[in-house]
Amino acid sequence: MNSKPILIVAGEPNSVFLEILFKIYKSEKLKKPIILIASHKLLNLQMKKLNFKKKIKLLHETKIKEYKLDNKSINLININYNQEKAFQKISNKSNNYIKNSFNLAIDLIKKGISNKLINGPISKKNFLGNKYLGITEYLAKKTNKKKFAMLIFNNKLSVSPITTHLPINDISKKLKKSLIIEKIVLINNFYKNYFGFKPKIAVTGLNPHCESVKMFNEDDKIVKPAVKFLSKQGLKILGPYPADTIFLKKNRSKFNVIVGMYHDQVLAPMKTLFEYDAINVTLGLSFLRISPDHGPNQGMLGKNLSNPQSLLSAIKFFEKIK
Repeated sequence: MNSKPILIVAGEPNSVFLEILFKIYKSEKLKKPIILIASHKLLNLQMKKLNFKKKIKLLHETKIKEYKLDNKSINLININYNQEKAFQKISNKSNNYIKNSFNLAIDLIKKGISNKLINGPISKKNFLGNKYLGITEYLAKKTNKKKFAMLIFNNKLSVSPITTHLPINDISKKLKKSLIIEKIVLINNFYKNYFGFKPKIAVTGLNPHCESVKMFNEDDKIVKPAVKFLSKQGLKILGPYPADTIFLKKNRSKFNVIVGMYHDQVLAPMKTLFEYDAINVTLGLSFLRISPDHGPNQGMLGKNLSNPQSLLSAIKFFEKIK
């Protein structure tokens, strides 16, 4: 095995992810070998349902280094999962299956088999419950990493929320100067390590127009000091900017990354601008983890109409790095 493969955890079994992967196998000439971690039975059921045909090469996880891998067939490590139909309603039934899939992927990464992980979408409500805000936090905990960041990446513009899937009422309480500094340092290092330059970073304020009628203004007391500190450290960073105008074309064109204080503050405009052409990168782990920027999309199951662009962007990103 000459090149380290891309590991793909299929994630929630009742999602559009395998449909999207089938479309990529069908239309693209992929440069790096892919190892899919999923249920053999489920794979066959969905291939039949979606009228997709491709050979499956079953792999044993203890012999990965012995295989000569390419993408002429689907390289599969089977994770047992008993489902009788190609698609069913999302439930807690798949929790152990998803957990076992992630455990195997992390084990293979620890053994040096790969340093690249893509995972399909999961149901936060069913799989994560109240334990984790998202897969970013789940993987950080499983790999004992305390510093991490979510970066929604596109070559033209990326965004990152300082807080991720928090209820709006909790955001101000969690916002700290140290947290902003920690995450922006990770973003800066990512661009330096993988693209060879320091990114130009804009930081939004928390409040509308960066103003507050309250005595304590987070933008003056937390955000502005963090930006000032990072600027003195040599980062190319400016802010805080009002979130309602930073995404105007003349403003966003000056930056590589816009960092916001909460999830929808930067993800809503990002998805409006680029739709499916973005990937979710977890920074701060000992490996790079990417997920397509979409959910299970249960309303589209079995229709064969889902857009594969985000997963394709994730694979193409990994094809460019060692």
